[in-house]
Amino acid sequence: MYYSIQHQTKFHYSSTISETTMEVRLQPRTEWTQHCLTFDLETEPRARLFYYRDHLGNLVHHFNIPARHDDTELIATSVVEVAPFLSWPDTLEKSSWDEIDAEIAREDYWEMLMPSHYAKASPLLVELAAKLHVVRREDPMTVLKEINHGIFEGFEYTQKSTRVDSPIDDALRNRKGVCQDFAHIMITLVRQLRIPCRYVSGYVAPKAVEEDRTASGTASHAWVEAMLPGLGWVGFDPTHDRLVTDRHIRCAVGRDYLDVPPTKGVFRGKASEQLTVNVVVREVDQPKKPEAAFIFPTREDWVDQTPNGESESGGKGPGLIDNIRRQQQQQQQQ
Repeated sequence: MYYSIQHQTKFHYSSTISETTMEVRLQPRTEWTQHCLTFDLETEPRARLFYYRDHLGNLVHHFNIPARHDDTELIATSVVEVAPFLSWPDTLEKSSWDEIDAEIAREDYWEMLMPSHYAKASPLLVELAAKLHVVRREDPMTVLKEINHGIFEGFEYTQKSTRVDSPIDDALRNRKGVCQDFAHIMITLVRQLRIPCRYVSGYVAPKAVEEDRTASGTASHAWVEAMLPGLGWVGFDPTHDRLVTDRHIRCAVGRDYLDVPPTKGVFRGKASEQLTVNVVVREVDQPKKPEAAFIFPTREDWVDQTPNGESESGGKGPGLIDNIRRQQQQQQQQ
């Protein structure tokens, strides 16, 4: 499957501001069965972009606009390849509980086991856990699927019923919320079972033959991943009552939303801001192979040879500039 994604974000300020600094987590991850083929991020006003990769492998772009402006607009476009979905097993062995304990004793899953800013217990969550019978029983897959289904059945999807910074008690009290709320509720329940669980920010591609609770083409999506023995990180989508498929496109993972907001920033000025987001995800044909491109020099080209062609060991040989020219000539002859 190939998907084209355009994510437009616009901040409008009530009065002119003098500076904006922002982080952006909108580039789809390349891993497992997902490969980000192209990604482009444009800003208005124009800004020089930098990026880094955090400890969980998320690509974070950041920029600064040190000039007076009334709006900040971001347009992120990408093309992503997702391999055909292979179904997960319906159940696991009951001994999987012991395997989970052994796994978390060997590996460092501390961050994904402890309460976090938006995923922490409360009296209302304890009531829900009792209602859904969230205890170690049967096998981990069975229990997680029941939690996934219980949240889907027990809560109404209602846009703007909560805020981006709402605690889970708001959704628990009113029995309605959005994908972010459902993900936080499920993460908290799953961690109580001593199963590592994390928040995933991304997109879900629309499909004509299925009804989705979320309105496609409006915003990003969120779901959870739980670490299961023999399977690794398995995705559960409580908003749609299904396990993750090749329709789900992953951008970032973290403990909860606080770790991976699509945009996060500050501005200098006395103003209020109005946020507008529009997302379009559509299936596309397989992209054509790009024409021969410049072949980036290997590590040996950079480290072992000096620009004038003399090797680090003192011998003579083709230097960095010669290697680059040779690569370009080879491409022209193809």
